[in-house]
Amino acid sequence: MEHTEPKTKNWYDKYHKYIMVFPLLLFVICLIYLFNFNSQHGEVIYKDVSLTGGTIITIQGSFDSQNLESKLKEKFNDIRTRTITELTTSKNLAVIIESQEKPETLKAEIENILDIQLTQENSSIEFSGPSLGESFYKQLMTALIISFILMSLVIFLLFRSFVPSIAVIFAAFADIVMPLALLNYLGISLSAAGIAAFLMLIGYSVDTDILLTTRVIKKREGTVNQRIYSSFKTGIFMTVTALIAVLPAFFLITGLPDSFRQIFLILALGLFADIINTWLMNASMIKWYAESRRID
Repeated sequence: MEHTEPKTKNWYDKYHKYIMVFPLLLFVICLIYLFNFNSQHGEVIYKDVSLTGGTIITIQGSFDSQNLESKLKEKFNDIRTRTITELTTSKNLAVIIESQEKPETLKAEIENILDIQLTQENSSIEFSGPSLGESFYKQLMTALIISFILMSLVIFLLFRSFVPSIAVIFAAFADIVMPLALLNYLGISLSAAGIAAFLMLIGYSVDTDILLTTRVIKKREGTVNQRIYSSFKTGIFMTVTALIAVLPAFFLITGLPDSFRQIFLILALGLFADIINTWLMNASMIKWYAESRRID
């Protein structure tokens, strides 16, 4: 019987170049948003008092945070409040007040409004000076930039080829840009712990990209599609496992400090971004590269 070619190729062979459009468009939108945000605010992020300097007072118990915030704003312009609630009952567990005012001034006004005395048993107070917060912010940003540069050098040394290396570095960069744009859009102020979470995200994001690129470029078992699919099964299992670890901690464990919850949120957003950038963008770029170099 005469063998005939199928009328259509495998859908991934046919459309893998077009699949790259969605993550690339999303990345460009996020990048434009961040440039516009920086031009308006003079910073690429909202910074909380741990980076700008100021006072954080956490009050345990159930309070009307909106009423408290409105009354505090009558005297202080930069007041921000957040309420910690129990997931199942929505019961208020604590209220967090942030301001650049001095602790004793802010504490006295809160006691006057709530008609209670703030003690070590029902509250906690943290304070950092403006110069210390700004210095800490610059050090963290420097560490983040240096870490990304060192990661990029390691990737180039590992693959010794421009396109695969750029694909991995681009995916890692996009994994930072996308969550950052979303956090700014939601109006979430980053703490020192939040910037540290982006440092962790660099390591998380390159794992799956290195796995994918190594199997497709350096291995020879099976076809390119088979190697991509094998990498996908392993990589998506790694990512989902990490998400299962951080999401319950963010949503269910309400007693955690706010900085810990911010770390879990950033890691979760970064892992979701990594799924898009690795398996839609990077995988398509590597397949394109493998086809052009006749790697099979």
